[in-house]
Amino acid sequence: MLTDPYGRTVSNIRISLTQGCNLDCIYCHAEGEKNPEEELSKEQIAEILLVAKKFGIRSVKFTGGEPLNRSDLEEIVASVPPGMESSMTTNATLLADRAHALKKAGLSRVNVSIDSLDPVRYEQITGHAMLGEALAGVEAALDAGLTPVKINMVVLSGINEDEVDSLIDYVRQDPNLVLQLIELMQFRDCDHHGDVEGIEERIAAMADRVETRRMHHRKKYFVRGAEVEVVRPLHNTEFCAYCNRLRLTSDGRLKPCLLRADNLVDVRGLSGPALEEAFREAVRRRTPFFA
Repeated sequence: MLTDPYGRTVSNIRISLTQGCNLDCIYCHAEGEKNPEEELSKEQIAEILLVAKKFGIRSVKFTGGEPLNRSDLEEIVASVPPGMESSMTTNATLLADRAHALKKAGLSRVNVSIDSLDPVRYEQITGHAMLGEALAGVEAALDAGLTPVKINMVVLSGINEDEVDSLIDYVRQDPNLVLQLIELMQFRDCDHHGDVEGIEERIAAMADRVETRRMHHRKKYFVRGAEVEVVRPLHNTEFCAYCNRLRLTSDGRLKPCLLRADNLVDVRGLSGPALEEAFREAVRRRTPFFA
């Protein structure tokens, strides 16, 4: 396994498959990508996954953009080596017709971005009136067994802060639903930074039970049958201290840190020992952004 100079072992890789998306969310950070070039082929991705498995990386999360924009997504999922868990972050608006095929290809679970249950607010945030399609995608994911389905809600002041309780009620309807409240990461000109700390304190006071996740030492709150996690990367030094992730941009660059773009390692066209050394170099470049 690969361990960086700060003693953090890499066990997870996030692979951005595309920067294309059918929504235009006001806060989207696009995994930190700027001016991406040509997307990696499914063959290149399969080779990268094999090297990741060789280094003991146990799980892969496919991201974007919107991964479902790729017509070859099922083939990419099927190329994940045995023993490596695969999951996906999606807006789910295109998921309803593909959920079962993705499960058959080997996908384990999905994270779904739904920042509001109000159609008008949803359109304000995403630029498109597609809340119904997104909710249908969630239902299809549950039916296909892509569980747990984690609902990602970016908390936005002045837009959806007052909907936290509504989202908690929404996930309470099914034990395979989990709510993740996410602190806004200001990669774009979006000045709606919500009071996530205050929200977490309120949820903690309501919780029947609290557990601490191994990754990032993040807390899980159980609130009258609803499971809620709070993700605060900007105000939680443990987010960096316990980071186990390596990222791959859609155009083929290993990215040691989401919040930096000056230490990437180009893997386009590499294979065999050269690709393995690129992995080692990317891990050597990992430095906690928040100390």
